[in-house]
Amino acid sequence: MAYIDTSLLVAYYCPEPLSARAQEALTGLDMPVISPLVEVEAFSAVAAKVRAKQLDATAARGILDVFQKHLAEGYYGIVPIGAAEYRLARDWLGEFTGGLRTLDALHLAAAFTHNLAILTADRTLAKAAGHYGLHHELFA
Repeated sequence: MAYIDTSLLVAYYCPEPLSARAQEALTGLDMPVISPLVEVEAFSAVAAKVRAKQLDATAARGILDVFQKHLAEGYYGIVPIGAAEYRLARDWLGEFTGGLRTLDALHLAAAFTHNLAILTADRTLAKAAGHYGLHHELFA
């Protein structure tokens, strides 16, 4: 099992240069894991693609429908982000190192507290994962 960061998940569903690698990575896992934060960020990323005219609204709705179908069918394991993850993210952000951002700190904390490797296309997130001793794989 591995925690799938939003950057990789969006490439899985949306046409991007990274899509083939993202599809290979996710289909190779027994149970990809996400958090509710990934779900919200995925919707935000698809909406951003519509605003940037990279996707039309019909295609975007189709992508989100497939994603929601996968969620409903249990394709993803879901890990919560609760008080422990918020405290850990806060503590890491308070170290003032590595350019870690709020939502990335929460993703890392979710993976860390559930003992999951993190798969990402975000170089900053991968670097922070290494800094905090999380197993990770960068798809970039």
